[in-house]
Amino acid sequence: MRRVVLAGRGELAEWRDAARAFAVAGILPEEIDWREKGEEADLAFQRDAMPPAPVMARKPMTVPPAFIELAETVLCHFDPARFSLLYRLLWRLQLDRQLLEVASDEDVARARLMAKNVRRDAHKMTAFVRFKEIDAVSAGRRKFLAWFEPDHHIVRRTAPFFQRRFTDMDWLIATPKGSAAWDGERLTMSDEPCEKPNLTDAADDLWRTYYASIFNPARLKLKAMQAEMPKKYWKNLPEADLIPGLIASAESKVRAMAAREATQSLPFHDRLQEAARSIPVEPEAPAGTLEALGAEAAYCTRCPLHAKATQTVFGEGPRDAEVMFVGEQPGDQEDISGRPFIGPAGRLLDQVISEAGIDRSTLYVTNAVKHFKYEPRGKRRIHQKPNMGEVKHCRWWLNLEMALIKPKLVVAMGATALAALTDTKQRLQDVRGKAIAIDEQRTLFVTVHPSYLLRIPDERLKAEELARFREDMLTIQRLMLAAG
Repeated sequence: MRRVVLAGRGELAEWRDAARAFAVAGILPEEIDWREKGEEADLAFQRDAMPPAPVMARKPMTVPPAFIELAETVLCHFDPARFSLLYRLLWRLQLDRQLLEVASDEDVARARLMAKNVRRDAHKMTAFVRFKEIDAVSAGRRKFLAWFEPDHHIVRRTAPFFQRRFTDMDWLIATPKGSAAWDGERLTMSDEPCEKPNLTDAADDLWRTYYASIFNPARLKLKAMQAEMPKKYWKNLPEADLIPGLIASAESKVRAMAAREATQSLPFHDRLQEAARSIPVEPEAPAGTLEALGAEAAYCTRCPLHAKATQTVFGEGPRDAEVMFVGEQPGDQEDISGRPFIGPAGRLLDQVISEAGIDRSTLYVTNAVKHFKYEPRGKRRIHQKPNMGEVKHCRWWLNLEMALIKPKLVVAMGATALAALTDTKQRLQDVRGKAIAIDEQRTLFVTVHPSYLLRIPDERLKAEELARFREDMLTIQRLMLAAG
């Protein structure tokens, strides 16, 4: 048995030189006892550790590049068995060049797990190192000290990250497994263990303020938080003393956030709403008129949708209109302008009703929901379908509109409008194109929303549905003539 003692501080060259010499000499993995310096107090480098002369008839040993990368990472692990594991993989790779691709292989799986643990430890170091200022500015540079307690030999591996990130200051990172220092010109490493310093500075309060400001109680998941920020690091993080209190108060803060949701708008929309309110308003309208109802709806807060919308988009049309068209909700352009059906869907509606001989100026056009519901996506606002709770809240305004206008024919465009007008969950296709008596004075006609036609990707189907929509408008035109 040949015994090899290595310093084992994550240096690839140290292990590689020894492994290469033994492999070329044909020494089998089970014939080598790999040790790490300091495992035994009286352990010394053995004379028989050096291999015999290479076997000349043996082919030179080669490995794929992936093994070098794997070995560099695994050698940073604390487990003394890492040396023999890598030598065994080196030996086996001479027989099977694809060995590292066999994820189920015990040696491969163990090596990859070690590498994963090392990478995770290095990531934690970059996330949880907290520098403390230890000296005044000298020659234009400030001096800082940090303490970290890694699980593995990652100081050499991770120090270049801090050099790139904090190149404009002098710093020292001390750990029980060595240290790294940067003086503006040279990155210096040491394998000598360090003792933990006792330091605090003004930046501790900044860390606490920052952490408290980004803590979101609504997204608190204890297991996930502790997986990303394990408790073993807490003692060295100034913000960690806030965590128990933040966790304890999370539930009450979530309730408070929910209570504010219906009245608190986003900053961006505060500015939009303020701009909308700056537009000159007409003199106060007499009570009981559409104008007065629209003015009242402008300040509606019956559901949370008002907080993100720019403004209420009320109905538009003559007070004595015999036909009322009801859509789903305003879109992006309607939300900005404050008028219904002026966007792409509105332009398509205007085109089709004009072809059917209907004058839009004689119609009252409105929506089941008066505020724009959307999901922000970059600079765009993507339409979201209102839920039944939001439809029911807004039915208050729709019923008042109908009571004032008293239309003889009501056209429901889309499933949301149908649900708002009938309070049922009928399938649109079951009642589309039919005239349904609501009461003795009023008839309901159901069709699709023009935005549905714009979203159809198949051109053939789109043409068919558009033709059917035109037929619906012709039917409405005939119903208008009959009612007149």
